[in-house]
Amino acid sequence: MSKLLKPDKKTVELDSPRPSRIRREPVRPDTKLESLAGKIDWGSREWEIRFAVGGIVMFSLGIAALAIDIGEVLSR
Repeated sequence: MSKLLKPDKKTVELDSPRPSRIRREPVRPDTKLESLAGKIDWGSREWEIRFAVGGIVMFSLGIAALAIDIGEVLSR
């Protein structure tokens, strides 16, 4: 149930106006250039997936090189 409207009710008056909490000037970026490696979040999920795929590729290349090398040794 809602309250009844009281048209003669006095409004709240503030003692002094408060300064706004909204930032008036935008934040300026640092002028020094940061390297690309410093900006990357190496622990993010995207990079974990990239490292996992890279590891799998490197492991499979190692196994293939080992198989080819063993094949060369045994063929002599």
